[in-house]
Amino acid sequence: MPGPAGNPPPVQLDGCTWERALVQTHLIHIKEPLEPLLDAHVRPLLCEGDWVALSEKVVAISEGRVIHQSVVRPGPLAKLIVKGTRKYEHDVAFSDPRKMQVAIMQTGSARAAFAMVVGGVTKLFGRHGDFYRIAGHRIAEIDGFNPDTVAPFNEFAMLGPADPDKACASYAAFLGHPVVIIDGNNINVEVLGMSDDMPVDRAAARLILLDNPMGQGEELTPFVVVHLAGTSGDQQAGTIG
Repeated sequence: MPGPAGNPPPVQLDGCTWERALVQTHLIHIKEPLEPLLDAHVRPLLCEGDWVALSEKVVAISEGRVIHQSVVRPGPLAKLIVKGTRKYEHDVAFSDPRKMQVAIMQTGSARAAFAMVVGGVTKLFGRHGDFYRIAGHRIAEIDGFNPDTVAPFNEFAMLGPADPDKACASYAAFLGHPVVIIDGNNINVEVLGMSDDMPVDRAAARLILLDNPMGQGEELTPFVVVHLAGTSGDQQAGTIG
């Protein structure tokens, strides 16, 4: 399934070659249904055996799970916690107190403070990520306030899909093809949900998409059609837009 120039290179995994076709759309608005976009832009590219990856950001935006910066007021706890977070050169992560405040809004101050203390102690012994595990409420999935994100969503925090597996099942039923939702950024890629009919497991899906082909800026490519090379559809043009 050769695609246009600009598609990411194929991925080799366990003796298989996976091709990825980026699907470009307009800027999706808050609470805009995704089904018409999937029908118009994704369905024409699908061949037997293909599966579709969706950005968790666009699913969250479609579900209206966003918070504008105007209603976020970082408190002392948020400012204290971010002092101990890991800083990355090419990603905001949780170094922005506004983003941490959104996390506290989900967990409550007491739980966030407890997670900060325990996470700080375990970090001394080489353990990382305990803050997020103890805080719970899937706060690690929160995205937003990234200056590189296309406007106006650089002013929003996104909480992640309400029920990623359920969303995948719904979109898979609509398309007639397996669907996975990924949380991708410049640091890492995680699989948040997948439909039961996926031809690969979560670990393999993550590796196939580990280079975050959707991008992190103004690409407007929230969907990826994934095709196993050597199967039907290899000669189909993979147009985008």
